[in-house]
Amino acid sequence: MLRLALKNAGIAACVATLALIGIVAIETVRLGPPPLADTEAQSVTVVDRRDQLLRAYLTADGKWRLPVKAADVDPLYLAMLFAFEDRRFRAHAGVDPVSYLRIAGEIARNRRLVSGGSTLTMQVARLVDGRHERNARGKLRQMIRAVQLERRLSKDDILALYLKLAPFGGNIEGVRAASFAYFGKEPSRLSHAEAALLVAIPQSPSARRPDRTPVAAKVARDRVLRVATTRGVMTPAELERALREPVPLERRSPPQLAAHLADDEVRANPTRLVHTTTLDARMQAWLEALARDHVKALGAGLSAAIVVVDHTTGEVRADVGSAGFLDASRHGAVDMARAVRSPGSTLKPLIYGLGFDQGLIHPETLIEDRPTRFGSYVPKNFDHDWHGTVTIREALAKSLNIPAVAVLDALGPVKLHGRLSALGIEPQLPKDAQPSLAMALGGVGMTAHDLAALYATIARGGAGIRIVHRRAEPRAPHEVRLMSDVAAFYLRDILKNAPPPTNARAGEIAYKTGTSYGYRDAWSAGFDGRHTIVAWVGRPDGVPVPGLSGRAFAAPLLFDAFHRVADRRTPFAAAPAGAMRGTGDALPPTLRRFNGQRDDMIAAEGSRARALMIAFPPDRSELDADPGDGEPITLKAEGGQLPLTWFIDGRPLDSDPASREASLDTVGRGFAKVSVMDAAGRTDRVTVRLK
Repeated sequence: MLRLALKNAGIAACVATLALIGIVAIETVRLGPPPLADTEAQSVTVVDRRDQLLRAYLTADGKWRLPVKAADVDPLYLAMLFAFEDRRFRAHAGVDPVSYLRIAGEIARNRRLVSGGSTLTMQVARLVDGRHERNARGKLRQMIRAVQLERRLSKDDILALYLKLAPFGGNIEGVRAASFAYFGKEPSRLSHAEAALLVAIPQSPSARRPDRTPVAAKVARDRVLRVATTRGVMTPAELERALREPVPLERRSPPQLAAHLADDEVRANPTRLVHTTTLDARMQAWLEALARDHVKALGAGLSAAIVVVDHTTGEVRADVGSAGFLDASRHGAVDMARAVRSPGSTLKPLIYGLGFDQGLIHPETLIEDRPTRFGSYVPKNFDHDWHGTVTIREALAKSLNIPAVAVLDALGPVKLHGRLSALGIEPQLPKDAQPSLAMALGGVGMTAHDLAALYATIARGGAGIRIVHRRAEPRAPHEVRLMSDVAAFYLRDILKNAPPPTNARAGEIAYKTGTSYGYRDAWSAGFDGRHTIVAWVGRPDGVPVPGLSGRAFAAPLLFDAFHRVADRRTPFAAAPAGAMRGTGDALPPTLRRFNGQRDDMIAAEGSRARALMIAFPPDRSELDADPGDGEPITLKAEGGQLPLTWFIDGRPLDSDPASREASLDTVGRGFAKVSVMDAAGRTDRVTVRLK
């Protein structure tokens, strides 16, 4: 009888085994291959130079599912995950019979279930299928899928799928998205309590969300901590500290750094999943906070932009487009780092740099800051005052308008426009307009990125470089040289000695401010030995701001930005060979005083093509008829062909016909007509009021 019973039992076991094999075979055919293509969907991400997250976008089905690899995760988390979920992950083939024997033993010892029998591969199988059936057939499907996955993928690939797909409550999937949602950081460095919480939540993601059920989340986390201690992942002392750590009570949004740049990148490359940039996430966060805090103290409606470039490589390190992307009261969605605005006086260094290169001027060259008319254009200084005879150094340091226009007049506005274009900058002019002298004072449209490219080139000794924000872009310098290294040194030497804002140290940053016409834009652009920074403050809608100026509104932002970029300034390079440091009589005669003439004009002195015009006094100006020093009023003309004849109210003045100047001894008050005629009969006239 015993033999018969054993025989029948053996037959029954064989039949059951064959039946199970048949069921498995049928179910395997019915299931088909694992739908791995469905796991490729992930959030589009924009990352910094070290692959730190700047901004992420929801998947098409509304999930936060960030790309992640095992190398991106704290090893402590992985150790806890294996200890709690699947200690034989590296050994089994998808299904672990040993784990089921272990479960039976744990139940016998503890009289309760300590851990489940599903391997990590089986959990991945469930996530790949999108099913969580809590019955025998569902468990069989998981086992079949697990074996299929083990045959198709490596253990590292399976682990990567778990890290990417594990559910963490709501629309959060994957350990990286969960780390940002609950801890506000990358999962590369986690505390014991944080790692344990990330292990615990996927077992019951809806019931263990710390932002909704913190008590249940803490109970589950503490259970993982105790198991991890029992299995040697952490010490009892570490356990005690971890148990006291509170669970997070709120869910955070993913990072939204460099939002304007990120949106531009995604629009430009819509099929790319990961956009790699040259930005520094930490620097970007600091400067976004700085811009936000800076404008809060200045008034409603104002915004700010900051662009930081490492001019040794041409890489953009920070790109702040507004004082708050979501701040509608400040038009935060408008990217002011790329908006075309008037640059104010920030082009003056380039004008003087080109003048240095052309041999027209030297930093110690004397130049006149007096009322001057350039054809119909009559520039005025920002303070509506004149400073008489000054050096080029003083003219640039004080941002005087008339000397800058005079030097640009000698150079020619087309040259200025051409040098900017050669650098890759396309200055925006009014429709059908040609380059004009107004460019010297901001009569052209440029962006903060344009100014960053310009000042980075000056910082590099005049050698152009391509400004890039994508890691894949080339770093090769432009072949164009904007100016000589000597000219760039002269500019740096002047700009680094410009008076700094209150409580700032002078001499460490070479910088220039600018204010656009109508008080709409405040600029400050500067550099040290490594970084070039451009700061803008104003209203994105272009509404004038009374009192707005580059010095008061933008310069403090620039200096604060430099201190957040680096604790110490990178020193400037040494002076290049050929730089002249002489003053006054030590300079060559042609550089002692600016003569306002281009070389081609000097060569054609006998037959000037430039129109005759009265440079001083300007038309409709007011003059003191009784100056305190008793000196006569000096009349000045430009252009035309010598000899010149001057008239006052139609009467000839006694003057030197070989000179372009004449003296007016005033004998009365009221309106007077001043005119001049050259050898070719060309004339110009102005009306002035003597008071």
